Amino acid sequence: MNEDKTPRVDGIAIIGLAGRFPGAQDMEQFWDNLKNGVEAISVFSEEELASAGIDAALAKIPGFVNAGSVLSDVDMFDAAFFGFSPRDAETTDPQQRLFLECAWESLENAGYRPDTYPGLIGVYGGSDQSTYMYQIYADPERLATLDVGMVGIGNDKDYLTTLTSYKMNLRGPSIAVQTACSTSLVAVSLACQSLWSYQCDMAIAGGVAINVPQKKGYFYQPGGILSPDGHCRTFDASGQGTVVGNGVALVVLKRLAEAIADGDHIRAVIRGTALNNDGSMKVGFGAPSVEGQAQAIAMAHAMAGIDPDRISYVEAHGTATILGDPIEFGALNKVFSARTSRKQYCAMGSLKSNVGHLSSAAGAAGLIKTVLALEHEAIPPSLHFKTPNPHINFADSPFYVNTQLSPWKASARPRLAGVSSFGVGGTNAHVVVEEAPVIRSEPSSSHS
Repeated sequence: MNEDKTPRVDGIAIIGLAGRFPGAQDMEQFWDNLKNGVEAISVFSEEELASAGIDAALAKIPGFVNAGSVLSDVDMFDAAFFGFSPRDAETTDPQQRLFLECAWESLENAGYRPDTYPGLIGVYGGSDQSTYMYQIYADPERLATLDVGMVGIGNDKDYLTTLTSYKMNLRGPSIAVQTACSTSLVAVSLACQSLWSYQCDMAIAGGVAINVPQKKGYFYQPGGILSPDGHCRTFDASGQGTVVGNGVALVVLKRLAEAIADGDHIRAVIRGTALNNDGSMKVGFGAPSVEGQAQAIAMAHAMAGIDPDRISYVEAHGTATILGDPIEFGALNKVFSARTSRKQYCAMGSLKSNVGHLSSAAGAAGLIKTVLALEHEAIPPSLHFKTPNPHINFADSPFYVNTQLSPWKASARPRLAGVSSFGVGGTNAHVVVEEAPVIRSEPSSSHS
């Protein structure tokens, strides 16, 4: 195990971040919102719903919730910069447009240009189903003037990563990932595997979820995943679900030894990842599983070569559902309590309490939140937690919910965190993240 701050070189360095989040267009604004406990969930007026085409009668049906988390400027795109004709740009799903823009920004943030970097850059990512395509097909006169093939390419999940690779001339693996809510963290795990097996030299990984129109609200169903009042109360007794959200979250990854040698700005290090599926031994297809989640978490710990006793923060999936929260806690408690008897030493939180459920972008967004917390040596508050879910016994566990901005205390060993993301259908992902190492040597090469 890594007992001091000497960097183990077999990790994966996170060297770039990019994204769009509700209430935040960049990392600085995103962190400001997190540390200040901002809930970036909007309540839509009758006028906003009407402009989105929502029938006033529909909005009066019991169970309708006029809330959601919204991205700004999703209709804006630098088409000429990426070589799109105006018509092709207009018919391309905003998910593909913003994924492409953020992919470029993520490499910029890492200090690299795709046209001068000599190695192979892979792209691993996924998106939600295109709702933009429905708007195009709903207008037959407009559709008749378009290239239907290009409409398909610009709106199909299959082409999200390959279009990015084409437009940026990236020659590593280009893989579309689809595992529902866990998509983007699965993409990160697969990108790490690609780097460890030398299929590429850098990788862009993450996801995007943009449903248009954004300001449309949703319907609450008792026992479902969505909240009845537009707030996500993760691990709280009053938690009844999450909120529909939109976002983009991408990270740039590189083998740690090479990142150190190249003098990269290392923002954090991925020490271990794990993926699995729950199988059929659970209540239903959409239900989570203690055994499945626990196995994924334990495998990630084993790969990282660490005891859970060392982990001081967990970014939870945290949908605030009546079924999901106790199962997620049960899985974590099972893994941690098997290796430690310490109580309430590990903080927990969930980004969903701030921005709702970012669907295909959720896991990578939680990872970015955790990286920023490591960099700032502070754990931001998880919102709306007052009374613990009655099926969760925090007092007799290693965990507590962090409800205020708290210093992330240092020790003789690097800070460690876990990030979880669980998809409907049972594909679980867990990542162990370590704070960036202190590099004392001079860089041996440039980024040219």
